[in-house]
Amino acid sequence: MTDHSNTPRTTPRASSTFDAYTLSEIRRAAATGIYDIRGGGAKRKVPHFDDLLFLGASMSRYPLEGYREKCSTEVVLGTRFAKKPIELKIPITIAGMSFGSLSANAKEALGRGASAMGTSTTTGDGGMTNEERGHSTQLVYQYLPSRYGMNPDDLKRADAIEVVVGQGAKPGGGGMLLGQKITERVAKMRTLPVGIDQRSACRHPDWTGPDDLEIKIEELREITDWEKPIYVKVGAARPYYDTALAVKSGADVVVVDGMQGGTAATQEIFIEHVGIPTLAAVRQAVKALQDLGMHRKVQLIVSGGIRNGADVAKALALGADAVAIGTAALVALGDNDPRWEADYEALGTTAGAYDDWHEGRDPAGITTQDPALMTRLDPIAAGRRLANYLAVLTLECQTIARACGKSHVHNLEPEDLVALTIEAAAMANVPLAGTSWIPGSTGSF
Repeated sequence: MTDHSNTPRTTPRASSTFDAYTLSEIRRAAATGIYDIRGGGAKRKVPHFDDLLFLGASMSRYPLEGYREKCSTEVVLGTRFAKKPIELKIPITIAGMSFGSLSANAKEALGRGASAMGTSTTTGDGGMTNEERGHSTQLVYQYLPSRYGMNPDDLKRADAIEVVVGQGAKPGGGGMLLGQKITERVAKMRTLPVGIDQRSACRHPDWTGPDDLEIKIEELREITDWEKPIYVKVGAARPYYDTALAVKSGADVVVVDGMQGGTAATQEIFIEHVGIPTLAAVRQAVKALQDLGMHRKVQLIVSGGIRNGADVAKALALGADAVAIGTAALVALGDNDPRWEADYEALGTTAGAYDDWHEGRDPAGITTQDPALMTRLDPIAAGRRLANYLAVLTLECQTIARACGKSHVHNLEPEDLVALTIEAAAMANVPLAGTSWIPGSTGSF
């Protein structure tokens, strides 16, 4: 017998297709027979705003002095038809996140933080809470397929109405709220039995297309005496056509949510494999508005993976009027905070990776209805943290705008941007850095 003990061997190599996570998911599926559910947005790496850079002023542009020359940030939403458009001090809003998914303290904190910075927050599925309405100077009321918690009185109490057609994390699908989070209060607001799993509808029950949506928007305007701006929110899938149809239906504002946008709970396969990145959606939505002669007349809000002032500035430069943040706002409140690391480890995860929001065991007291856990979140302190974060985003955006010579953040434009990758250049329709080449520029969206 030949002795092979000293024969050189190749280094063991893991498969890039069947990586460690994929193998663990196959084993989990084989053991349980149940698809994986989680919260948050896409975790895969996709082209994003980090793949764009600004061209600061030099010889051909004149920068603004940061301490002496003003760079304005205000934005008005709903100028097309609404009698009372929303006037915000900053172009950063809080996206819809439901009571039920979030604790009452978290909803209050979102309202406090947004109000302190002169911007709006949004209700989410399940209706309006008194905590949120009472601490929100500008509150957008979501009108969703499920109709959970919807009533005309709350429509009238809101400052704007957002008709939700889809979300970036699950365009074409509905969300979930599992029984452990359906307390007596949540059940009463949603007209559901206590402790029973709930799945939200994926489409509205009383309209099937843009012609019907136009009628629905007219109905909402009549209920609110034409005062409230009407938003239409779509998950990024076919943003050019969806934006055009939203405008045709009579929307004052269009919200486009990319696949990095979060959700309370849905199938992970949905989150990672349905929809398109935020970066790919912005320019298509803007192009639709431009082709209709409605850019800046119908306002565009972009959401999905907004993290810092550079992301805000890049979205505005590509043509958005404002952005919305969800996941980042929760982190500012205290979500996935390392101070609760021991508790996260007990749940089999770690701070920064916890996404089992549907289980209702959030150590930070944000995505839970557990009374003991909810007390961990002080809504006043959390609201202050959110306000600080929003202030930093605004200052960072202003810093970039001044460096590009702009006296208002809305004066940022695609000409101020270049891309680091071919994919980002094609998606954003800006030149590859160091060239004048825009991939696919001779084609259409």
